Amino acid sequence: MAEEKQKWGSGGEGSVVVVEPKPRNGLSSKVVDFVEKLIVKFMLDTSQPQHYLAGNFAPVTEETPPATDLLVKGFLPDCLNGEFVRVGPNPKFSPVAGYHWFDGDGMIHGLRIKDGKATYVSRFVRTSRLKQEEYFGGAKFMKIGDLKGLFGLLMVHMQMLRAKLKVLDVSYGTGTANTALIYHHGKLLALSEADKPYVLKVLEDGDLQTLGLLDYDKRLTHSFTAHPKVDPFTGEMFTFGYSHTPPYITYRVISKDGFMHDPVPITISEPIMMHDFAITENYAIFMDLPLYFRPKEMVKEKKLIFTFDATKKARFGVLPRYAKDDLLIRWFELPNCFIFHNANAWEEEDEVVLITCRIENLDLDMVSGTVKEKIENFGNELYEMRFNMKTGLASQKKLSASAVDFPRVNESYTGRKSAVHVLDAKTMSTDPVAIVELPHRVPYGFHAFFVSEVAAEDPVKVVQTSTLMHNSKLN
Repeated sequence: MAEEKQKWGSGGEGSVVVVEPKPRNGLSSKVVDFVEKLIVKFMLDTSQPQHYLAGNFAPVTEETPPATDLLVKGFLPDCLNGEFVRVGPNPKFSPVAGYHWFDGDGMIHGLRIKDGKATYVSRFVRTSRLKQEEYFGGAKFMKIGDLKGLFGLLMVHMQMLRAKLKVLDVSYGTGTANTALIYHHGKLLALSEADKPYVLKVLEDGDLQTLGLLDYDKRLTHSFTAHPKVDPFTGEMFTFGYSHTPPYITYRVISKDGFMHDPVPITISEPIMMHDFAITENYAIFMDLPLYFRPKEMVKEKKLIFTFDATKKARFGVLPRYAKDDLLIRWFELPNCFIFHNANAWEEEDEVVLITCRIENLDLDMVSGTVKEKIENFGNELYEMRFNMKTGLASQKKLSASAVDFPRVNESYTGRKSAVHVLDAKTMSTDPVAIVELPHRVPYGFHAFFVSEVAAEDPVKVVQTSTLMHNSKLN
């Protein structure tokens, strides 16, 4: 039995909701399918290429059960006992119409390392969305790649109609769990920012099992960012969710023991996409950046549903991290930009310092997948931003040339000042300690980290990193 193989990395299972959706495949489902096919046939612009379904963006079609005794060139250190896990989008079924890289079902690629040996595994996160599409044998849920122009509006209505007619069961959410992973309170969580966390169990042989949703004993009723922060000194986790309806941002604090405290609504003027935030020892930093949710402009101007406004300032809110409301938040303005990921933040005397990856002119085609040359040429630059809590002034300076993103720091320094070590790349050895040959191609993905066997006893010892796994070798 799978449960009998468990030894580490699964933690307690309290408040985990077993996901058992109940979709309906009756006459209503067939009628909606027929209407959708007509909309796609007469309105979909088939001239647009789907680069996110080609090359190494293309999904792998099957899961891989634990493949043991992989060929290792070099050696794996005896002290390296645990599992390297990386999540990314991997659509199980071909899309009905459009597709965006963010749309794919979450698949986790794991490399179990123990006693100098390596085992590879890949498993889908068993989300409510995936289970229902398996029931129907095809794609049914609306995709970000559909949300452009009048066609996008009609596809939204198809989703709403399926939910209203109970063709789809949206009571467990509609997320993909494809973006990031984090370990807190003895639980490995798979995250996507439009849904609640999914809890995973790491088995002794390296296999991965989805346990269900985490709703913190029904205290979590909104979305949950893919980038929560765990304070390595207190063991607390800090998170937020964003919404298309007020409150547009909701901040939460989760204790070391897994208790989610009351919600703190953050007041901003319009619904936005906020992919990340940051914490320091005493503050949480929110980013009110001008990537707005504007469905009317989507229809009128044939744009994506999120519209970047280059005329607006970038706003950063600094809130005492244990605040019960947002009355004490301090807002700072800097020149227009967008940010997907922050590296770290800390305090220096009267200033709060944020190290981040800044995009000066966000081009949404850059991430739409329709322009191949722009997919791998992001204009992100590493910046240092300073917010003076005494004077109310903000400043910024560039730390690097482009392109820089998916930054990581030693998690032991989250929210605290950390040092930067500059190395001479010309003198570094090109020889890896080990190369593990994997049994098949691994598509490009998002975030990853290493879960050590001691993590179940001491979550601070979880080593996190980020990678795109650009080929089928883990160096």
